[in-house]
Amino acid sequence: MKTHILADPVRYLRMTTSELRESFLIGSLHQPGSIQLAYVDLDRAVVGIAAPGSSPLKLQTDDALKASYFTERRELGVLNIGGSGSVTVEGKSYALDNLDCLYIGRGNPDISFASNDAATPAVFYLLSYPAHGNHPTTLVRKADANPTELGSAETCNKRTVCKYVFLDGAKSCQLVMGVTHLHPGSAWNTMPPHTHMRRSEIYMYFNLAPEARVFHLMGPGEETRHIVMKNHEVVVSPGWSIHAGVGTGAYSFCWGMGGENQDYADMDPVTINSLQ
Repeated sequence: MKTHILADPVRYLRMTTSELRESFLIGSLHQPGSIQLAYVDLDRAVVGIAAPGSSPLKLQTDDALKASYFTERRELGVLNIGGSGSVTVEGKSYALDNLDCLYIGRGNPDISFASNDAATPAVFYLLSYPAHGNHPTTLVRKADANPTELGSAETCNKRTVCKYVFLDGAKSCQLVMGVTHLHPGSAWNTMPPHTHMRRSEIYMYFNLAPEARVFHLMGPGEETRHIVMKNHEVVVSPGWSIHAGVGTGAYSFCWGMGGENQDYADMDPVTINSLQ
């Protein structure tokens, strides 16, 4: 598991494109037949992708965690962005279709991932934060993810926001997790943008064609930069940074947060006319 250390807002101002990418972009963790993980120093998040093929994959701990098993002191959100599969937690199997999400609480040593069909494998996106308490493992189906329509076609940001792990959904210690789907003809997400110093945020973009790209916007509103991203790539957004973007076509992204609170509406707005 690679350790990923972010730059602060002072060094950010002087960074080149390659330095920005090295600091804030984790890139794609999708490698078929394996579990790839990255440890982020900001809020001690762990992000990864489990991509089982013909054989199940068991989630192991790592020396970076100094734990006897992965969820000894942390919780885990699992979003299936591939074909149908299953996640087994302490001997109980949970079937996950595309865009189903499973919350796994602290204190579950035995976790494994499997695909129903290796020809159309499951792809499990993983997001984990430290946990101070225990909450039950909870499966949230795509249809039950509180879909909310936002934006409009006129402003090219018509989108459906689905919330899985949040105050009124699956219970957690600090993890908040959901998915935003851009409608055909729309390309902008999270515009007008915002920051929230109480929580850091991690974006994973998916449902992009191989040739498609998303221009992810970051930084303070008066000092914005962009990072060009492709399918299954992950970017980390610290509390002092906006997180917005525009794609070359419609796409989806998983947003996940950890930090001081779980209030989805806890945002500090940044007006469009103040962006530079």
